[in-house]
Amino acid sequence: MFTVEQIKAAHSKVKSGADFPAYIQDIEKLGVTYYETFVTDGHTDYYGANEYKTTSPANYEPLVIAIECNKEQFKVDLKEHQQGKTDYLTFTRISANLGIERWAVCMEKMTCTYYDKAENEILAEEIPH
Repeated sequence: MFTVEQIKAAHSKVKSGADFPAYIQDIEKLGVTYYETFVTDGHTDYYGANEYKTTSPANYEPLVIAIECNKEQFKVDLKEHQQGKTDYLTFTRISANLGIERWAVCMEKMTCTYYDKAENEILAEEIPH
């Protein structure tokens, strides 16, 4: 099965949101079927076949997630991130300030879904491949 170190190596190639589709392809080849990234501290739970799960450590000091989600502004800032206008850490801070608690990526459906603190689905996007 895959390790957090292998995933980190794939993630090291990501400089902006524009690199995200290639990263998804890389970790799918490792055997990742689904993952959830938590904006609070950047840790991620990765899942694979046969109920395999591994978790990455926190990536940064905890952020406070806004209680109210600003869905429309998040869509604007996400688009800018996907165009390479912000780096990952900037995007996580923006996400926290706009009320995004986590995102979940499903390799089978090739989707990335963003959620707020109340577990509401804020946005679901198809990942280009």
